Amino acid sequence: MAELTTLASPLDVGGVKIHNRVFLAPMSGITDEPFRRRAHAHGAGLVVSEMVASGELAKGRAGCDLRIRHSGLPVHMVQLAGREAAHMGEAARIAAGEGADIIDINMGCPAKKVTGGYAGSALMRDLDHALSLIEAVVGAVSVPVTVKMRLGWDESALNAPMLARRAEQAGVSMVTVHGRTRCQFYQGKADWRAIARVKQAVSIPVVANGDVGSPEEAAAILKLSGADAVMIGRAHYGAPWIAGGIAAVAAAANTRGIPLTPQELTDYVVSHYEDMLALYGVESGLRQARKHLGWYLDRHAPGVCAEQRKRILTSFEPAKVVAGLRRVFTDSLPSDSLRSAA
Repeated sequence: MAELTTLASPLDVGGVKIHNRVFLAPMSGITDEPFRRRAHAHGAGLVVSEMVASGELAKGRAGCDLRIRHSGLPVHMVQLAGREAAHMGEAARIAAGEGADIIDINMGCPAKKVTGGYAGSALMRDLDHALSLIEAVVGAVSVPVTVKMRLGWDESALNAPMLARRAEQAGVSMVTVHGRTRCQFYQGKADWRAIARVKQAVSIPVVANGDVGSPEEAAAILKLSGADAVMIGRAHYGAPWIAGGIAAVAAAANTRGIPLTPQELTDYVVSHYEDMLALYGVESGLRQARKHLGWYLDRHAPGVCAEQRKRILTSFEPAKVVAGLRRVFTDSLPSDSLRSAA
């Protein structure tokens, strides 16, 4: 895995130094401040906010402030989505004013509620319009601007190399490519070789994304794509330490803070839960945290009985949720059960 060692080296993104090349992907409703803090603490080189709708941010909609708020981490990167140049430019100014060091433009989200509004990966169907948004953001801020995209809308329009080249010409400092088309959503296997065509089209850093969850997969995607870095998304469900763990292997260093015993995992999950309640308030936090608790259970306690799982995920009383988590993770798991899962 010779390619893996390159992930331990720093990367310059428009003058912003990133300390390693294993990144946490922006994920809507997931990569909030508590999640990003954990991924960074475990050693992820770069963490990105969940997607922020530019129109809502520009109009001052409640809740957007939490998504762009500076978390105190060394590099604060905010991802924006939208379809109107004026809103994208204004949202970028707001994010930069709140301390964003890098602004990322979402041109890859495949969700129907996003593409139905002609945002996300729908922008790859009209590159002229996509470029107008890029130009609006680049012109609005002095911080580096990046773009996250897919290979194209479908197999008949694999235009990521063209979009990346035009984005570079417009002043973008880095592009990330998920190795699927929009119409594939997350089906099948990401085409890592296809990302190489984007790398060949530009001189700025290219980040490869899609189906990476282990050091071996990280090495493979680098070899096949020729990319400069990797970005990891869904593999983090129930394991915020995945990117940091891969970075540690690349650097031949010790992993940082990965829970390896049932007691450590219990404390970790409870702390994550309590941080979410503190951020969102109890009422909203209970709802926001349920998907994370579900992923922790799926990943580390798949044998938990259905009734226990239901009580944990549906309770409106935080103390009962915590008690249930402690019973499942501390009392039910064998002492060596986490080492392979980590």
